[in-house]
Amino acid sequence: MNLSITPAFRPVLDPGFVPAILWNRAYRAKAKADPAARPIDIALCRHDGTTFRWSGSILSASPENDPLTLRYIERHVKFLLWQKGGSRLLIAGAPDVAKALSAIYSEKGERSFDWAFIGSRIFGEPIHVVALEKSDLPEANDTVMTLGRNLDGCRIGFDLGGSDRKCAALIDGEVVFSEEVVWDPYFQNDPSYHIEGIHDSLQRAAAHLPRVDAIGGSSAGVYVNNEVRAASLFRGVSDSDFEQHIRRVFFTLKERWDGVPFEVVNDGEVTALAGSMGLNANRVLGVAMGTSEAAGYVDAEGHIKPWLNELAFAPVDFRDPAESPVDEWSGDHGCGALYFSQQAVARLAPAAGFDFADMPFPEQLVKVQEAMKAGDPRAASIYETIGCYFGYAIAHYADYYDISNLLILGRVTSGEGGNMIINEAETVLAKEFPELRIKLVVPDEKTKRHGQAVAAASLPPLAVMA
Repeated sequence: MNLSITPAFRPVLDPGFVPAILWNRAYRAKAKADPAARPIDIALCRHDGTTFRWSGSILSASPENDPLTLRYIERHVKFLLWQKGGSRLLIAGAPDVAKALSAIYSEKGERSFDWAFIGSRIFGEPIHVVALEKSDLPEANDTVMTLGRNLDGCRIGFDLGGSDRKCAALIDGEVVFSEEVVWDPYFQNDPSYHIEGIHDSLQRAAAHLPRVDAIGGSSAGVYVNNEVRAASLFRGVSDSDFEQHIRRVFFTLKERWDGVPFEVVNDGEVTALAGSMGLNANRVLGVAMGTSEAAGYVDAEGHIKPWLNELAFAPVDFRDPAESPVDEWSGDHGCGALYFSQQAVARLAPAAGFDFADMPFPEQLVKVQEAMKAGDPRAASIYETIGCYFGYAIAHYADYYDISNLLILGRVTSGEGGNMIINEAETVLAKEFPELRIKLVVPDEKTKRHGQAVAAASLPPLAVMA
């Protein structure tokens, strides 16, 4: 099924890697040369009316072309679902493709995970695919969230992680108090553990302020209009308790704090906002390589957009599925979490010559970092491979995001190994994609220390007094 492509660089530990960007370009070139190529238009919609549009060309229908076209559109749809998010997929110009996608994104289809998780879990209805005429597709309706960069008044900013709760108090943008409190949320089944833990951090910060005018927070997971839609922090809570106590936990907390402006978004979005504020620049895509791959985006006007940006599930490797690594959670192949995380380090370690047996992934990363510091070429080959992946992935992301600055962070990118990842990625970009002008940056020390808390605290505008 794969088109013939010849990358200028191949990952030293994974030479079979097929960069999505090059595969897509090869398909588009083939379609451009096809005199019977067909236009295709896609609308990805949410039930609240938010709509994303995309248009392109696909090959003429034939037994030879159809598998390539389905691969091209299905991988594109998969990226859009996790980048932007929606449950209603409307397709014009290719009813055959719509029919095939409807079977793939179904309860028993190859993408049953996405069908249920993005559909029912996040947007309240299963994904459904419908073939329409182009004239019947809704217009784009992609509003921005006017959150962030509000530094006036007395504010609290918090970030909820898997091992600690970070919280800070600010007065007119200056941090007057910050701390980290250890907690263990993942397998706590009592909702009050989470609610009272967050409330405790807010109280600790409030003790250093004359008053509290606004509260902003970030956390891993999916949040829509301040509702928790999906978050690993609450994985131990039963479904019934989640619906009753956790889904609207931040509304509960807002009531405790006398209804002050209270906003919570995904931590990737706040990281990108912190980077944008620290760099004094917009068009920022932030990518964190940690337990998984996290991302956030600030557009050309400095806004956070109402997107998911869950790039851990977005495909970056288009090799034959039978030959590519499989994400054990989603069951899909070639997605970002397997290439830009501590899971990627563990996947590559045996090929590099390490034997870590059943050692947990975080400990494997520490061992590889220690080996890198000691000058072990085996560790260097892991980071070189990830850097090669990353260079091609950045170019792929640039097909979906308007990027000027790419903020890089996360445990995998710390130390000399992180420098090698960046150097390799920059080499790939300069050689293969000289037309792209994307600056790769790491956060400065001030941003590392307080940037997340300041950006989170800046999310809500102050209430307008009557």
